[in-house]
Amino acid sequence: MKFLLILLFFCLFSSFAFSQINTSGAASEIAMQGGIGLGSLLAVVISWERNHSILWAIFHAICGWLYVIYFIVVRKN
Repeated sequence: MKFLLILLFFCLFSSFAFSQINTSGAASEIAMQGGIGLGSLLAVVISWERNHSILWAIFHAICGWLYVIYFIVVRKN
């Protein structure tokens, strides 16, 4: 439950940051340059829930979507 709440918070926060688009598109370029991607965010949350290690979370954030896909393939129910 805690995992889902954290994920929901970050998804809402990231959608707010990326929705600030004006006619020139300058705000979206700034948001994408300064923020982290959704894949990195998911990787950090999944890694923290699984390992409880900051070092692994940082490493998995760098891997991004690769770790998310790996987690989906090898996870145990």
